[in-house]
Amino acid sequence: MKNILLTSFLAFMVASCTPKKDDSALKENPFFTEWNTPFGVPEFEKIKPEHYKPAFIEGMAQQNKEIEAIVNNPQAPTFENTIAALDFSGKLLLKVGSVFDNLTSAETNDSLRAIDEEVSPLLSEHSDNIMLNEKLFQRIKSVYDNKESENLTGEQLMVLDNYYKDFVRSGSLLDAQKKDRLKEINKELGLLSIKFANNVLGETNDFKLVIDNKDDLAGLPDWAVAAAEEQSGEKGKYVFTLQKPSLIPFLQYADNRSLREKMYKGYIMRGDNNNERDNKQVISQILKLRLEKAKLLGFDSFADFTLDNKMAKNPSNVYDLLNKIWNAALPKAKEEASALQNQINKEGGNFKLAAWDWWYYTEKIRKEKYGLDESEIKPYFAVDSVRNGAFMVANKLWGITFKELNDMPVYNLDVKAFEVDDKDGSLIGIFYVDYFPRDGKRAGAWMSNYRDQSRENGENIRPIIVNVGNFSKPVGDAPALLNIDEVQTLFHEFGHALHGLLTQCTYPSVSGTSVARDFVELPSQIMEHWSTNPQVLKMYAKHYKTGEVIPDALIEKMEKASNFNTGFTTTELVAAALLDMDYHTNTNLDNFDAIEFEKATTKKIGLIDEITYRYRGSYFSHIFSGGYATGYYSYLWAEVLDADAFDAFVQNGIFDQKTAQLYRENILEKGGSVEPMTLYKQFRGAEPNPDALLRNRGLKN
Repeated sequence: MKNILLTSFLAFMVASCTPKKDDSALKENPFFTEWNTPFGVPEFEKIKPEHYKPAFIEGMAQQNKEIEAIVNNPQAPTFENTIAALDFSGKLLLKVGSVFDNLTSAETNDSLRAIDEEVSPLLSEHSDNIMLNEKLFQRIKSVYDNKESENLTGEQLMVLDNYYKDFVRSGSLLDAQKKDRLKEINKELGLLSIKFANNVLGETNDFKLVIDNKDDLAGLPDWAVAAAEEQSGEKGKYVFTLQKPSLIPFLQYADNRSLREKMYKGYIMRGDNNNERDNKQVISQILKLRLEKAKLLGFDSFADFTLDNKMAKNPSNVYDLLNKIWNAALPKAKEEASALQNQINKEGGNFKLAAWDWWYYTEKIRKEKYGLDESEIKPYFAVDSVRNGAFMVANKLWGITFKELNDMPVYNLDVKAFEVDDKDGSLIGIFYVDYFPRDGKRAGAWMSNYRDQSRENGENIRPIIVNVGNFSKPVGDAPALLNIDEVQTLFHEFGHALHGLLTQCTYPSVSGTSVARDFVELPSQIMEHWSTNPQVLKMYAKHYKTGEVIPDALIEKMEKASNFNTGFTTTELVAAALLDMDYHTNTNLDNFDAIEFEKATTKKIGLIDEITYRYRGSYFSHIFSGGYATGYYSYLWAEVLDADAFDAFVQNGIFDQKTAQLYRENILEKGGSVEPMTLYKQFRGAEPNPDALLRNRGLKN
């Protein structure tokens, strides 16, 4: 629940102490005043590192007083005086936490990292003091046991049920000794997740492949060479990094095999270099603490604990889905590997296909088989055009509009802000986008909130949402030009943003993306279907120089190649999900060796040497610092939903208004206020067919 737990990518739980107040400091700290900005967005330019800790401490103190008021209320416990009061508590803490968590992911520095390590144990203790407050739990339990006596709405019943279960899952039924141990575990886990994330970021930033011999650039397209020269800042010098917009083109096009190997190994060895940033022991410590926590709470494994309140419910159901996909994908991947080896042999290569060859020879076969050249595609996908394409889709589905705001406070000059309005002109929310890589930003792409939607005292508080990415940067006079994967990722994160923007809930703990982890990817992944639909491409894919609409012949090539290499892409993804599950179902952690364990999983599932896990454990930030522990499968679980859900639009028309409204009302607006499968069936009329995923990936007719 966001208002209490303040989950973040770098520190999961939050904690308590009572400070001495300095009135002058309070007046100068921008967190202690209402932000005098359009729509109440954060005053980024006024917020300094020294403001965070005092604001965190004051926020914890204020929430402690609110909890005391709930606990000491002489009136009998009711939903309003206990559950609602708890759900709306901690506003200052949420205010500072949302800014801090977002910036430690997108714009971090040494000062913020130091604050993170200092504040994380305090926040963990604060969260535990709330979740293990016996008197507070007894009031919650009283409301829960007597819920039939109150005329509660469906949303209120869900909020009440969530709180009761979350308090039990947080240790409210444990004895005092076990509660104390649980608090220590939570503190340690918070610090370890920060350490893991900082190690990955440091390893990513430290690696640079510097080329000053033009012969070593052979095969690379002009745009990749220009980007590398711009990265170096020096004429005739070229720098390639482990950021995906630099890494992937190098692996796809560079003729120099030894340099491809160097780049590839630089990427997959992050956190596994036996240096000060090595993550192997961090993984071991995290897994041991997670298992101990699960057992304290009465579960056999950490996977059993985390899945208990997800759609999947238990590890067996997750493994069933993953194995079904694996059994369809692995033979396809082996066929692809054989085709790549044939290509090597045909060219006279006297070597066996290796992982760092896969992208390179795949690109050659793609060109030969489909006549599809990425350099031919990218000019039609300038980043602003793609973003506007996503806006057009939302407009055609629901009539919502996006207006750029040029005078809004931002935390980096790359960031743009938009006002989002409904078709009746009413405000939906504020939407920030931050698309380009930099040293202070972690890898990947994500959506987050600066303010949650809720209703309080008759006011519908509208959300502030951000999409963050690491897409190809502008080079020279040209705009940022995206590849197809980046186009789909932009639409994907925009789907999360719509989930956060269009929500219409009362209670913040269930608004927007506050849903089961294996349901949250439905609104994001379904948007990917629109991104490359021919009708949609004609709306936004225009050549950045000529304005020419993408030609039908190129769209046809893209469609024919859409399921090319899916054996590889599916296998590396499922392998990572299986590794995640194996980590967290394992209950024998004595003398645990992260590398040997990874090798054992590789052997067990039969992963071929030519393919590596999409994320090896040593840089698997999703599960060790990003909230997806025992949850990486959720992308595939949700793909079953999104593939089946988009079929409704295909059957009725991709912009059919009735289908769009059903989807908005039952999925996007409801947040976590209703059980996810109930919501899905209200939209679709039935549970999804798992075969839709296999068909979507071209693994089944």
